[in-house]
Amino acid sequence: MAKKIPMRQCIGCGEMKEKKELIRIIKTPEGELVLDKTGRQNGRGAYICNNAECLAKARKSKGLERSFKQSINAEIYDALEKELLGT
Repeated sequence: MAKKIPMRQCIGCGEMKEKKELIRIIKTPEGELVLDKTGRQNGRGAYICNNAECLAKARKSKGLERSFKQSINAEIYDALEKELLGT
């Protein structure tokens, strides 16, 4: 029997992709938003493609706000963008 591949939806482009292709952003129990490189940290997760385009789309469509049911300020998006692009 074939192993089931976990699929997740990108909050930027809305495409369903394999979980390991996407980057997980989590809201920690303390309410902090961080990139979860391992995919194993505790917290509410949202997934995004590993490119700046999807982050820009998520920012425009307020994808993170919807996922975490809270308002998110620009500094958090800027920090995520820096981490995502590795700059």
